[in-house]
Amino acid sequence: MISDDDFLDDIDAEQNEIEQVIDIEANELAEKEAQLQAQKNLLARKRIDELKEKKRLKDLLDDENDW
Repeated sequence: MISDDDFLDDIDAEQNEIEQVIDIEANELAEKEAQLQAQKNLLARKRIDELKEKKRLKDLLDDENDW
């Protein structure tokens, strides 16, 4: 027969396993979110660089002193 102490030990072990699984899943989710944010940041930086280059070229073409 199982004593009350043995039963409680089993519950604690199961709870620890569940917490470990939750921690792993939370870490994986955080990593995926970080990767998505990094990708968004990269795309935003690329777009900013493109707009700056476009403005620089426009300023060069519009410079009346060169003509």
